[in-house]
Amino acid sequence: MASTYSSDLKLEIITTGEKAGQWGGITNTNLQILEQGSSGALDVDMAGASVTLDLTDGAASNGKNAYLRLTGTLSGDRTLSVLTASGTAQPIPPGSTVLCKSNGTETVTSIIEKGYETITDSNSPYTTVAGAQIFANTTANPIVINLPASPTVGDEVSVLDTRGTWGSNNCTIGRNGQPINSATSDLTLNTNGQSITLVYVDSTRGWAYKTNTA
Repeated sequence: MASTYSSDLKLEIITTGEKAGQWGGITNTNLQILEQGSSGALDVDMAGASVTLDLTDGAASNGKNAYLRLTGTLSGDRTLSVLTASGTAQPIPPGSTVLCKSNGTETVTSIIEKGYETITDSNSPYTTVAGAQIFANTTANPIVINLPASPTVGDEVSVLDTRGTWGSNNCTIGRNGQPINSATSDLTLNTNGQSITLVYVDSTRGWAYKTNTA
């Protein structure tokens, strides 16, 4: 009877009486996989394209590492795919550290340590994801930051005037199909040094002001 493989790390499970003379090699490989799963760290370059991680039966493979460092300057949206039965994409704010786990069906995020992303006119208009914290630098020109297109209740986005120039070069928050404080128009921020946090309430009020300073 052929070997089978564990559901999580794809360890090779040898059937009794099989693999004569191969136990040492298979066991060593299983130990390497266990090391990957408990303490393995891998740099994953996301700059050029989306990446799919491998979960190879009975072999060390990149999808088995406990910790992934996503690197590279993005020129567009990127997807990191972990092989599961099904699932919905989980947005990750740039600069964040995220704890992901599998619930047996899909990979979900459970803890997010937020970071900051600087946006200038060179990457405007820029569309955020839930949890994003944006340094909006309008020193050279006005910029547009679009809110997530399909928000869920409780999603937040924060934007900060990082150079104190919104008075001369405005920062526009694009509503992306949802109201902002019940208004069906984009939000123009034009006060130097201002910062704002928006939280999604529902489809009627849309994005509400959680904080609005300066």
